[in-house]
Amino acid sequence: MAGKIITIGRQFGSGGRLIGEGLAKQLGIPYYDDKEILRKASEESGISNHVMESFDEKPTSSLLYSLVMDPYANAFIGNNFQMPLNHKVFIASFDAIKSIAEEGPCVIVGRCADYALSDRDDLISIFIHAPLPERIRRTQERMNIDASRAEIMINKADKQRASYYNYYTTKKWGDTASYHLTIDSSLLGIDGTIDLLKEIYLKAAAKTK
Repeated sequence: MAGKIITIGRQFGSGGRLIGEGLAKQLGIPYYDDKEILRKASEESGISNHVMESFDEKPTSSLLYSLVMDPYANAFIGNNFQMPLNHKVFIASFDAIKSIAEEGPCVIVGRCADYALSDRDDLISIFIHAPLPERIRRTQERMNIDASRAEIMINKADKQRASYYNYYTTKKWGDTASYHLTIDSSLLGIDGTIDLLKEIYLKAAAKTK
């Protein structure tokens, strides 16, 4: 059976990370989240992990978009331009995701991974969302904070993720047209969502035998 690469985008508090971890465990394939991607990007680029995290998911100038999307522009600028550090951080993450995918089937959560790997025919891109009250409840439990603070944290995180995704890709964060599948994790719960995605994965993988 051929393997597949699953990428997961998620709203804050929707359980996307837990679903990604559980799915990878069920399938017996590697799991990578933001921290793992940044660590690998740091190793491959030589940029310290502390610096990587400092510039994490922060949109920069349109020049970076041009460099990533247009290899000819990148080659042209090459030795004639000292790329700002935040530009290097994004490209290092982008390259790390591609490097991870080359290693075989895996689950990757966050960091525009679906877009970085959009040219692959072994990709299944997923977006996990949930109603705000459910996300507030989950965030309260996980962070041990009150509902008001949880909602502020959710809104801030989602705004940052959407800004980053919308800036660097040609798609819209959370839009159904941007992914193969979007699912409300409150419908089946964490375990039920994992079971559903496992079934989808296995059927998609069998189809490419």
